[in-house]
Amino acid sequence: MSTKISPPAQASDAIQRRSFSRTVKAYVSLTKPRVMELLLVVTVPAMILAERGLPSLWLVIATLLGGAMSAGSAGAFNCYIDRDMDRKMKRTQGRPLVTGEISDRGALVFAWVLGVLSVGWLYLTTNWLAAALSVAAIFFYVVIYTLVLKRHSEQNIIWGGIAGCFPVLIGWAAVTGSLDWPAWIFFLIIFLWTPAHYWPLSMRYRDDYAEAGVPMLGVVRGRTTVGLQVILYAWATVVSSLLLIPAADMGWTYTVGALVVGGYFIVEAHSLYSSAIRGREGRPMRVFHGSIAYLSVLSILIAVDPLLPF
Repeated sequence: MSTKISPPAQASDAIQRRSFSRTVKAYVSLTKPRVMELLLVVTVPAMILAERGLPSLWLVIATLLGGAMSAGSAGAFNCYIDRDMDRKMKRTQGRPLVTGEISDRGALVFAWVLGVLSVGWLYLTTNWLAAALSVAAIFFYVVIYTLVLKRHSEQNIIWGGIAGCFPVLIGWAAVTGSLDWPAWIFFLIIFLWTPAHYWPLSMRYRDDYAEAGVPMLGVVRGRTTVGLQVILYAWATVVSSLLLIPAADMGWTYTVGALVVGGYFIVEAHSLYSSAIRGREGRPMRVFHGSIAYLSVLSILIAVDPLLPF
């Protein structure tokens, strides 16, 4: 005899499924997936450059999984620590600790579990150096950036941004078990790129950061100063990208591509500054998204160049 589920029971099951799905999505959002994606974009090119070819698929998957857990742990810690500021900013009022979809304790436990898993996973599947770099990345983002610098210094993005450079080192170390000059130059590229990438965002959300009491450069300095700093860091980023040519014996594909995409990045930065000195806000989000396009294309060039015969 078949048993039919009554309509109320079906409705209850549907509600439970939706509730479970919302909870999963809320925990995923704690990891800041967009930031994580950007960090993972640079990991694979670093591994290909270190190998001067294609690393084993298993090593790539293992490194990406460990890196994702590391970045996700740092993001979750950040959401937990900054939950008071997130409640004041329009841009972050939909985060799960603000809406109450996840408890503070749940977020903290989740962050610790992801962090421990990332270190253990990288140690077991790659090597001790990659695992140690994962610890350093989490420490830098959580302690140096979130706890020490973010609320107290306009230089927060410059030095706190070091955390975002570690995926390059983790990828390189996973392949070679060491850190060579090209890895450090790639690290430098991302270090210099980060302020030029983030400061336009601080211009766009100046009022939000001011309301939350965060001394981002876009809050404590005028548009002209921020625009000039974006130009300086954009130029420094492009120049540092050219250091890879002799250091990693890059070919014509990378050389020409780095100059073209670097020129685009610099033009966008100058356009923002040009608007600022005329008393206009300009289009800071265009520079923000353009910087992401720049780093993505540069990473593709770094990945493709070692695979070509010229």
